[in-house]
Amino acid sequence: MREGFDFNKLLAPIVLIGLYTFFSIFGNNFFSLNSIINILDGSYFIGFMAIGVTFVIITAGIDLSLGTNMMCAALLGGFAYNSWGWPMGFSLLFAVLFAAFLGFLNGLMVAYLNLPPFIATLGMMMMGMGFGAIATNVQTMRYPTFGTPEGIFKNIFYKTVNGFPVGVLWLAGFFAIAYILLNHTRFGRYTFAIGSNKEAARLSGIKIKPWLTAVYAFCGFCSGLAGVFYAAVYTSIIPSTGNGHELLGIAGVVIGGTSMSGGSGTLAGTLIGVFIMSVLRQGLMSMGLQSHWQVFFTGAVVIGAVLLDQYRINQSNKIKSD
Repeated sequence: MREGFDFNKLLAPIVLIGLYTFFSIFGNNFFSLNSIINILDGSYFIGFMAIGVTFVIITAGIDLSLGTNMMCAALLGGFAYNSWGWPMGFSLLFAVLFAAFLGFLNGLMVAYLNLPPFIATLGMMMMGMGFGAIATNVQTMRYPTFGTPEGIFKNIFYKTVNGFPVGVLWLAGFFAIAYILLNHTRFGRYTFAIGSNKEAARLSGIKIKPWLTAVYAFCGFCSGLAGVFYAAVYTSIIPSTGNGHELLGIAGVVIGGTSMSGGSGTLAGTLIGVFIMSVLRQGLMSMGLQSHWQVFFTGAVVIGAVLLDQYRINQSNKIKSD
């Protein structure tokens, strides 16, 4: 499903350009360097989540535990740093690996226990949210800020003191790695094959269960990275939160053109979808509208993207039947 040109691939870039142009004309001081930096700042942790769940959705699955796994990882990283006295580097590594473990558990439930991805990851979403609160004794975890001895943490993962958005460089670098993984490795080929036709993939010799487990583990790893960047951006991590952030990652994937039926999708489209949501949020703010308008319009765009995907699938099936 990666071959051939599909006009659907142009829609996300057109929407992004159209939104930016609209808000540049009608928004207050939207067309500025500061606005661009704010758009990038709002894309860091969502981008990492969206990249991970793109692989899952291509397999015709879903991961509803993205947001709480991200927050749980950020909480445990902060707990290791504040309560156990671990160095910042080891604390962050622990956070990422723990989130990857949660993703691995998702994969085991989906691939080996044959639970529907919706149910398995819904349960993990609640477990992750609860475990983060239990492990930290429902205490807010705080990361170093600018001006503290370890404030370099924010310089490395968020932005420099003079405002340069370092996080976008990390996102671009990881996007390149994930792009190669999806499009030029066996892992990516099998991901597309499982999503296109799981039974055909099995008959062709692909061991579905371990590869599907690996996809969910990779998604968990991406959630852990998102947790690191969320901590760098916001510094204070509150227990029992994170529920709802997974919708931002999934929305970016759907808006970017990845089919919910599996077997088709691009990481470039996903990244554009994430930027569409960030532009929408900043643009509505520039027009004096509150955050609930952003939620409303994001939902409308997601519905439109899914309807368009369904139309494309129906047209494809009609062509095949003719």
